[in-house]
Amino acid sequence: MSGLIGKKIGMTSIYDTDGSLVGCTVVEAGPNVVTHVKTKATDGYDAVQLAFGERREKSTPAAAKGHYKKAGTTPKVRAHEFKEFETALKLGDQVDAGIFEEGGFVTVTGATKGKGFQGVVKRHGFSGVGEGTHGQHDRTRAPGSLGGSSYPSRVFKGMRMAGRTGGDQVTTENLKVVKIDREKNLMVLRGSVPGPKGSYVIIWK
Repeated sequence: MSGLIGKKIGMTSIYDTDGSLVGCTVVEAGPNVVTHVKTKATDGYDAVQLAFGERREKSTPAAAKGHYKKAGTTPKVRAHEFKEFETALKLGDQVDAGIFEEGGFVTVTGATKGKGFQGVVKRHGFSGVGEGTHGQHDRTRAPGSLGGSSYPSRVFKGMRMAGRTGGDQVTTENLKVVKIDREKNLMVLRGSVPGPKGSYVIIWK
């Protein structure tokens, strides 16, 4: 399945053909550089590795420097493999938003916003203990009883409790490509894309 690595620019809204206002996400789709071409003879499977985003050479490991130098490009921030690419590519080729078409549909994979350690109200939508009467003190956002005392004397797996929230890989399917600016390599996708502004996403065709 072919695709490329993009960078989330932000959200905007445009008017649809029927006059309704539609929320859209703007993604910088490339240009990606082919940094590795894998074949069944050498690697056991066919795949194309694309890389995107400029990275400082000072903060790039020596092994990665040699890898990108072999492809004739500068160090990149993000690399990803794509199998069954539609067009034949060779080392050093560039792939941009031109592989997509306006009106088509794409699938986007990205990491959601990380929110750190959160309580049950923010993480799971608990409403809290409720009223502050009958001697309760600072219990508004407390999780309440876990339900296990002398039996079963443990906490069941999957119990909704406080913990790390966000930062999960999420895939959003069937996003319509509203517009493509081929000069600036910008894509306007109908709907929301996971991740904060400036985060890297994988766009599948």
